[in-house]
Amino acid sequence: MVALAYDGLCTFELGIVVEVFGLPRPEMKDWYRFTVCGADRGPLNAVGGLQVLTHQGLEALSRAGTIVIPGWRDPDEKPPDPLIEALVRAHRRGARLVSICSGVFVLAATGLLDGRGATTHWRYTEKLAQKYPRVRIEPDVLYVDENEILTSAGSAAGIDLCLHIVRRDFGSRIANQVARRLVISPHREGGQAQFIERPVGNQDHPWLSTLLDWTQGHLHEELRLDRLAGMSRMSKRTLSRRFTQATGTSPGDWIAGLRVSRAKELLETTHLSIEEIADKCGFGSAPVLRHHFRERVRISPNAYRSRFHRILPKEKRDVPIARQI
Repeated sequence: MVALAYDGLCTFELGIVVEVFGLPRPEMKDWYRFTVCGADRGPLNAVGGLQVLTHQGLEALSRAGTIVIPGWRDPDEKPPDPLIEALVRAHRRGARLVSICSGVFVLAATGLLDGRGATTHWRYTEKLAQKYPRVRIEPDVLYVDENEILTSAGSAAGIDLCLHIVRRDFGSRIANQVARRLVISPHREGGQAQFIERPVGNQDHPWLSTLLDWTQGHLHEELRLDRLAGMSRMSKRTLSRRFTQATGTSPGDWIAGLRVSRAKELLETTHLSIEEIADKCGFGSAPVLRHHFRERVRISPNAYRSRFHRILPKEKRDVPIARQI
């Protein structure tokens, strides 16, 4: 994996990539081999008065399996031709390309985003649409996964995207381990809104915190909106409105996401059948589980288990998943 550095580098976004992918993780046998390459000759001046020295140039992109582009220094500045050409060559040979925030302007300049979905910070969506009208912009999400090309919104959404990549490559359990080490929420859905009017918190939304905690322990049960509304002592309409205002998603979508996350955990750590997992997660039947799983994970439950199944020591099984928003 290679992270791109350049003059005018966004320091925080590079730090995100280094923290998630570049730190040694001796507990993992096959972790990422990570390096930073310079698109410009160094030393590179980064935001905040820092300087970055890299030991490799754009030639490193020819060997990378994944290339991460932090926020670009100026959306109005065309990226250098050598950089664009190196990214196109890397993509043609199968490399995965990732951008954080305004790094999407570099990807868009390659033409590789034409006809694809992409996102960026909400401040830049209008400019991105004007400069690159062939890109299918999704302005209100945290990140977009187009398989071999992935884009994220603002800087913090880059953390969500990086964890999503770890989850794709190593499964939910390992991604949750990385999240715990970072002391952050283990998973936010890519489709969650970038901007939420009122932040979630016990003080501002005690009813919501109570509802979220209760829901985690009752995923195997039928959770209709009227039941959630009764738990919150609200009408169904009021609950839907206030829940969406507070979280950026609907109660139904949020619960489906929790159930899929729980299903992923059980697929990774147990030998339960798909029917049994569907029952434990509240989907009711294997076909319903498969539908939601494919919709959110893009592969079947059996394919996911084949890729990520790792039985944990007995004392570590059945650890409750953290509350997710």
